[in-house]
Amino acid sequence: MKKLLLFMTCMFAAITTNVFAASVVANINGTPITDTDVTMRTKLMARQGKTSTDNRRVALQAIIDDNIKLAYASNFNAVPEDAIVEKELNKMNLGELSAAEREMALNALRAEIAWQIIVARTILPTVDITKEDIQSERNALARDQGLPIEMTIIRLVDIPEDIAAKLTKPKNCDAAIEMAESFGGAPQKFTAMQYELSADIRERIASLPTMTWSKRQDGSVLLICSSKKTSEYGDLDNIIKQNAQYKQAMFLADQQLKQLRRRAVIVINDNRYKL
Repeated sequence: MKKLLLFMTCMFAAITTNVFAASVVANINGTPITDTDVTMRTKLMARQGKTSTDNRRVALQAIIDDNIKLAYASNFNAVPEDAIVEKELNKMNLGELSAAEREMALNALRAEIAWQIIVARTILPTVDITKEDIQSERNALARDQGLPIEMTIIRLVDIPEDIAAKLTKPKNCDAAIEMAESFGGAPQKFTAMQYELSADIRERIASLPTMTWSKRQDGSVLLICSSKKTSEYGDLDNIIKQNAQYKQAMFLADQQLKQLRRRAVIVINDNRYKL
């Protein structure tokens, strides 16, 4: 009987050990990450509207990155206080969270805030923005959202390819209309704010110089007669510059994170999570 009890005790211990070992899917610098952690992170991602066909591996990578960011931020005393993280989490309206889910959400948010502090302190001040960077950002904003710029545009529709090829740079808007009419076209002239234009027109004129015909697309060509900034424009140039700096900084931050990943000791115990 004693032998049987001893055998069952050993079997139970072995099973318990195996279950525990199987539940630890990875280690980051000695810190275990369990399958339960990954499940909670996928639930958090779903609450934030982030879905992927590879959710569990994405979730594991996010947890690993959280650990790396927080460890690095601690070197700069950049880890935010709990009260700040709690306040930001409450703004996110993630609904009812279990204690474990809330702890996961807090840790993820703490890592993100810490990383933003690192970017602001150590990376953003080193970023040099060129005129080309600013123009690229302005073009992207003009294409995607539109700017508070009043534009007068001429549009020619149903224009044959051979006629479009004959259009040359006009001296002014009236000359452009005369040119179009001389080829049998019916030019449409209209004035609108850039942000009021449809997305396809914004995309076509985003980097189009004034008094230059656009390439023929869907049987039509466009020409910008004039454009002028409105009172709404305000300090938009500075905002555009800041956006360009921020994008450059985030690119450099991503490169920094890749280097930190390479230096970290990451052990994946479960083949389903191989990165």
